Amino acid sequence: MTRLGIVGCGRITERGHIPAALATPGVSVAACADPNPERLAGCLELCRQGGEETKGFASLAAMLVAETIDLLVVAAPLEHHLPLAEEAAAAGIRTLVEKPPVPDLATAQQLAALDPEPLLAFNRRFLQGPELRAAVPAAGWLELDLELGFQRGAWGAHEVRDEALLDAGIHLIDLACHLSDAAPIAVRRADIAPEQASLELELSRGRARIACATDRRHREAVSVRDRAGKLVARSAWGGLRTRLGGAIGRPDPLKLSLQRQLEEAAGVSPLELHHLARARDGVVAMAVVEAARRSAELDGAEVTVESLAELKT
Repeated sequence: MTRLGIVGCGRITERGHIPAALATPGVSVAACADPNPERLAGCLELCRQGGEETKGFASLAAMLVAETIDLLVVAAPLEHHLPLAEEAAAAGIRTLVEKPPVPDLATAQQLAALDPEPLLAFNRRFLQGPELRAAVPAAGWLELDLELGFQRGAWGAHEVRDEALLDAGIHLIDLACHLSDAAPIAVRRADIAPEQASLELELSRGRARIACATDRRHREAVSVRDRAGKLVARSAWGGLRTRLGGAIGRPDPLKLSLQRQLEEAAGVSPLELHHLARARDGVVAMAVVEAARRSAELDGAEVTVESLAELKT
């Protein structure tokens, strides 16, 4: 049995991590921590309703003293991710860090240097990934189009107001690299605003056009074409199709992806997915983010992504 700890009792924990953990055989929610008593109590009640005797703590330090934890989900606000992951690593505990993992490239490199190396919650690898990865050719040029939009106000986050590029775009950057098994080379045509962002990402075997927004209805779409323009893989979530699916009992995409992710992290997955992102993948994604920010400052000019050789040092 994997004893799971969760630090940060916001919306992603309420709507995602706890429901996913309760649905995962071989995983027990041993403890939750949050300095806000009301949020902590709400998550503990969700666990109690799911049959778990979960302990609550005001801090990660108090949790680590009192409980044995095998895997820690870090779902606190962005500025706390690295300190919490460092605290867990010092105790020998692997973390699963929510996105965005860090605010900048330098912090991403610090996160990747921890031992044990943190895992990253790029859960679109477990949503579109299983649908598309097998259909994507192992070699040859690819053209990818990736879109993710959602209404931030409908999500009801307690505190987090990350820019669209970090909140949604980083998922698509990571997914483009993951699906293509390609390294990012350069960013061009970047246009970045607080609630919307778009960019073109040159990859070692293709090109990805990425668009994200946090001020519109939920929609996720990914398409992959070969050099001739033939559609080889496509996935779409959100909109009427997903709402109707929920009405007839189909799994919620957030819970489904987080459950698959947790199953693999805990070593209890019935599927051979091998999609888990690690902190080193976050370094690559943040290098693209920084190149996109620079491209936007230069009115969409092409900016080279820092080389992977440099990223690994």
